[in-house]
Amino acid sequence: MPDSDTLTVPRDKASLDLPWKVIVHDDPVNLMAYVTWVFMKIFGYDGKKARMLMREVHEQGRSVVWSGQRERAELYVQQLHAHQLKATLEKET
Repeated sequence: MPDSDTLTVPRDKASLDLPWKVIVHDDPVNLMAYVTWVFMKIFGYDGKKARMLMREVHEQGRSVVWSGQRERAELYVQQLHAHQLKATLEKET
């Protein structure tokens, strides 16, 4: 093979393009009003949507609070952790 030829291996585009879910889990520490405020601050949600997501976290133990690109999802998880909320990242299936 000549020196100018290169072998490229394509990335698994499907796994990169999949939406990623940001999930917030219930905890016994944070007050509901605080969790609502954090959702409004980080995601820019209005009060109604933030309260709905907070109730879902409280009543069901977890809630998908955002879905989209992986890099942004990772940033949101870091921001939620900085506000002492338990959050994880999962691939959308």
